[in-house]
Amino acid sequence: MAATAPVQPIQPPAYGKLITILSIDGGGVRGIIPGAILRFLESELQKLDGENARIADYFDVITGTSTGGLVTAMLTAPGADNRPLYAAKDIIPFYLENCPKIFPQSSDPLSVIQKPVAGLTGPKYDGKYLHKLVKDKLGDTKLHQTLTNVVIPTFDIKYLQPVIFSSYKLKRDPTKDALLSDICISTSAAPTFLPAHHFETKNEKGETIRSFDLIDGGVCANNPTLVAVSEVSSEMVQQNPDFFAVKPTDYGRFLVISIGTGSAKDEHRYNAESAAKWGMLGWLVNGGSSPLIDTFTQSSGDMVDFHLSVVFQATGSEKNYLRIQHDRLTWDESSVDKSTKENLANLVKAGEALLNKPVSRVNLETGGFEPAQDEGTNKDALVRFANKLSQERKRRLTGSA
Repeated sequence: MAATAPVQPIQPPAYGKLITILSIDGGGVRGIIPGAILRFLESELQKLDGENARIADYFDVITGTSTGGLVTAMLTAPGADNRPLYAAKDIIPFYLENCPKIFPQSSDPLSVIQKPVAGLTGPKYDGKYLHKLVKDKLGDTKLHQTLTNVVIPTFDIKYLQPVIFSSYKLKRDPTKDALLSDICISTSAAPTFLPAHHFETKNEKGETIRSFDLIDGGVCANNPTLVAVSEVSSEMVQQNPDFFAVKPTDYGRFLVISIGTGSAKDEHRYNAESAAKWGMLGWLVNGGSSPLIDTFTQSSGDMVDFHLSVVFQATGSEKNYLRIQHDRLTWDESSVDKSTKENLANLVKAGEALLNKPVSRVNLETGGFEPAQDEGTNKDALVRFANKLSQERKRRLTGSA
């Protein structure tokens, strides 16, 4: 292992050759799956650059929606010595400890009926534990203080439009320099599961400069990869000096890792025959799940993946884009809130098993993921990406010096 040394912050892309992006999908308790992937990636970076290496040291922007937004904050919020609050290896223990308290499970056999019915008149969970946990961990940290750029989507229910909290936009729109805790609570406020979140941003005099009424970013971008790519492309168009001169469509200069939280694409789960009989209740609650939420989160996520796969392939740079997704979870594993000890343990196993599965790309006709030829396993791909990330970081440090 390389000798441990003080770690310098990531230098701007202008000193290197690539723009590096990490994206993490939404998915509630299924955030455990990206935790396993990120733990392996960070361990590979530490083999190359020392045990103090952290994910935030290598990516120009980290983007996450819902549970992915929470992981993004964990990896980028400053802790002791201005280093990331959490290492990637801490994500899974964090979820195992806190998910049962965020999504408490009842031992009452009638809860299978009571919970969905209660969800018709209010959120399934009150969110109090999550709110206190996030505020305690993140404190007064604001968006501008993250250790690398972050992009976290939310949705304003008052104005019916997406609100993207982006480090890149703060110079032009300081009204979005919110507490990181408020952003995390908002992007996690999944409809029917957790309550919407209202908060305000204030100026130096303590005066309100903007108010927000937000829900889960998953309603607009459960897979936020394309949002991050758009943010970076916008900076290029506006000639941000941190970026080298390049066309926004030059995808060969992007290095992107996009991590999904898994899905259960079981052909027996839903079908047109049963869906044709559903009313509002059937679309919202069905077999302990929500077909409506499953539909828009999975469809939007796959469309983003399909678009990026095509664009990277068309520009001859398909190996610069890595999408890691598990599409064969069981019914329980695919739930966003089943926080039993058994299910959480199964999600850990699913994440670890995903490392040994072949690199795959989505087939939009079938919705399934198909192995990519000659690219090995996800673990093999992450080793290659770790080497590219380490080389790019060294290149920038040399160039900036």
